[in-house]
Amino acid sequence: MIFDQIENTTIITQEKVSVIELVKKLQTLYPKYKSNNIIVALTSLDTLTKSEIAEFLQLSNTHKEAKHSFVIVSNKIDLDVVPDQLDVVPTIQEAHDIIEMEVMERDLGF
Repeated sequence: MIFDQIENTTIITQEKVSVIELVKKLQTLYPKYKSNNIIVALTSLDTLTKSEIAEFLQLSNTHKEAKHSFVIVSNKIDLDVVPDQLDVVPTIQEAHDIIEMEVMERDLGF
């Protein structure tokens, strides 16, 4: 797992661990990053299933309740099978764009 910090956004890049192991590690390390927007880059995976992406649901919901953005980057999953509560985009740039829009919405009280 690689952690990069850009202003108030933490980018977590998955390397070799399984999605379930990654989620467990993120839950353990969550207190360190809970004040930042989070991008989880899963671009190194060959495929990603609906059940694997759903593993992030609880962590994402917790983070969004705390008024922070949580975005997953993957171009290896059919976006039609992704739960509506998760933000999944195909590129890092789109993840940054979503975070920027969500920050503006929060600033405006939405």
